[in-house]
Amino acid sequence: MSITTIESKKTALTEQWKELLQSRPNLRIRDAAAAIGVSEAELLATKTGGDVIRLQGPWPDLLVGFKNLKHVMVLTRNEACVLEHKGPFQKIDIVGSGAHSMATVIGPIESRVFFQSWHIAFAVREEKSDRVLQSIQIFDKAGEAIMKVYVQDKSNEAAYKEIVETFRAPEQSADLGLTPWKEETYNENPDTEAFLNEWAELKDTHDFFGMLRRHKVHRYRAIELANGRFTYPVDAQQSPQKILDEAAATKLPIMIFAGNRGHIQIHQGKVRTIRVFERGENECQRWLNVLDPEFNMHLRMDLVDKAWVVKKPTSEGDVTSVELFDKERNLVAQFFGLRKPGIPEREAWRALVDSLGTVNS
Repeated sequence: MSITTIESKKTALTEQWKELLQSRPNLRIRDAAAAIGVSEAELLATKTGGDVIRLQGPWPDLLVGFKNLKHVMVLTRNEACVLEHKGPFQKIDIVGSGAHSMATVIGPIESRVFFQSWHIAFAVREEKSDRVLQSIQIFDKAGEAIMKVYVQDKSNEAAYKEIVETFRAPEQSADLGLTPWKEETYNENPDTEAFLNEWAELKDTHDFFGMLRRHKVHRYRAIELANGRFTYPVDAQQSPQKILDEAAATKLPIMIFAGNRGHIQIHQGKVRTIRVFERGENECQRWLNVLDPEFNMHLRMDLVDKAWVVKKPTSEGDVTSVELFDKERNLVAQFFGLRKPGIPEREAWRALVDSLGTVNS
């Protein structure tokens, strides 16, 4: 794409965004991008050369650099679920190298990182009424947000500036080289008996992903195949709120997983303040929220279509989760009882899951 074409597109997107904000001043960039018909990264890139600085890898080095920021807010989302945690990056372990490297982040910020999906990053400065927000935002090759790290009052701002200068890309172009994701090919008619027999022999929950890959089975299809043996459906609209309300009332520690292709964020611990809000200009959006000081969850219930209880055998006994899916059968979020390696699942969590009942799939 020529420089003239890139600049012409940048100007056109800038004007469209400006027009949208005139009629809808509180419109978030993600929603503005959807309204215009481009990715969030493309819209953000219209500000390169000003309040947006394009960054480059190596991505594992950028992630490790986040430890120097101290207390931050980390946001990860998919279409239906947002998780936000405040705290420091404490322990970061890089696993593997090259295209398929990943990382585990342990501590107040807990996550799993898949670098093969990291494509572009920006340092972003935003003016919001009486304050200025500074963040580092990571996007995949389709221009969808993977993770956003926001500077807080207790953050190390000098470390933030150092990261921006260290990873600043030589070319501050708005041409991002984006490409649509290609859907993976799955086996729609796997050997069900062999698949379920292998499921029965699982020793660790992490082995589940390898099993799906070996049999080339989509996660949702796997749950359907195991219906009545390792899985069963529950009410998709009532179950998430019942889990959160009961966990808050009884102070039962739980785990919540949510994310996207490049980043899975994890909450571990108790939840306290559960609220439901409805909003939306052209459609009714029903949000189930956790609003705690260091952790927020925003789950858009009108996009949750199915919920399943899933049991995975391990060497310490079964591990039970409640998994939420949207209408396209994408995984939205997972709920677990908090447990540590070598310790069986809490009976209180199993009793809570049992109380959800079952519905027809």
